[in-house]
Amino acid sequence: MTHQDNPVQRLIEEFKKLPGIGAKSAQRLVFHLIRRPDEDCEKLAEAVSQLKGSLTLCSVCNNITEVDPCRFCSNPNRDSKLICVVEQPSNILSIEKTGVYKGHYHVLHGTISPINGIGPNELKLKNLLDRLKGNQVEEVIVATNPTIEGEATALYLSELIKPLNIKLSRIASGIPVGADLEYTDAATLSRSLLGRQPL
Repeated sequence: MTHQDNPVQRLIEEFKKLPGIGAKSAQRLVFHLIRRPDEDCEKLAEAVSQLKGSLTLCSVCNNITEVDPCRFCSNPNRDSKLICVVEQPSNILSIEKTGVYKGHYHVLHGTISPINGIGPNELKLKNLLDRLKGNQVEEVIVATNPTIEGEATALYLSELIKPLNIKLSRIASGIPVGADLEYTDAATLSRSLLGRQPL
């Protein structure tokens, strides 16, 4: 039996392709599944196989959704004058957990990264511009990650949006709650000082 024919090893290899799953974790997951009842494994396999077939991108904001437009774009209780631009659909979940933001979203599906061959044309920008020109949007919040790519994308977006006379803001970045100044890197501390708020 070759490596490819061994079902245990094949599943371990597939799990290793997932983010944050190394060889040991993949092995643990596989042996956990082996110990589970057949019914549990069948439910997992069914859920995975149905995942891709039932999802699409929202035609308004590019979020992953089962219905188009997505639940955020179609919710009349959300503020359509406010758009938060994020890198990935998973970023929406993080923002929603705060319970603070009640506007709409726009998902870029990436960031500008010349080293990886990703320019503005590879991002989902066209329908964002259509939304900004066609609607009564008053503010765009750029919520890209504070990485080199995220900053480059934020800068590009600011150049694109400023001529439209729409208020443009960037999420604050700085020292996380519970952190110790002694162990905070210089770049993070600099951002915290520059983005300080009045008490």
